[in-house]
Amino acid sequence: MRRSREYCPRSAYFGGGELAWYRREIMNENQYSASHGLLPPAFVLIAGLLMTGLHLVVPWVQLLAMPWRLLGVVPVAVGILLNIWADQLFKRARTAVKPFEPSTALVLAGPFHFSRNPMYLGMVLALVGIAIVLGSATPWLVVPLFVWLVTERFIIREERKLEATFGQQYYDYKVKVRRWV
Repeated sequence: MRRSREYCPRSAYFGGGELAWYRREIMNENQYSASHGLLPPAFVLIAGLLMTGLHLVVPWVQLLAMPWRLLGVVPVAVGILLNIWADQLFKRARTAVKPFEPSTALVLAGPFHFSRNPMYLGMVLALVGIAIVLGSATPWLVVPLFVWLVTERFIIREERKLEATFGQQYYDYKVKVRRWV
């Protein structure tokens, strides 16, 4: 059963008020999500397997011939490098890399200049590269599904958490930098 704002025993810790209630709700949601679900790399793996399965079972039409399909290695490599770069910046700032863990710093350097979510962008680039390597039409169906899934399951929740944690600093960042690119 959900308690009302007035009866929450942690209100003194958060300072009370609407913002405090909002922060409590975000923390409760994040604690629930962190203990119930897969992390984004698992979704990338599942998406890659689904793309490969679709290519093998129902390839529909072959979009690219073999020598051109090798170009898919480029977005895969760029996506991996983007993830490594962003991960290193998080570790250097000593803040959480995993979704829904408490953030201690707002990272604005490097790839965060052009995307608020360079790790997810890197994952999408890797999936685009896999679709190119496979060469058929059906793997491309998975890419927008993955974008929708990570946006709904991770990005929107992370943004709410960052708004509650960093306030105006994060709002200013959101105005300057787009969610994806």
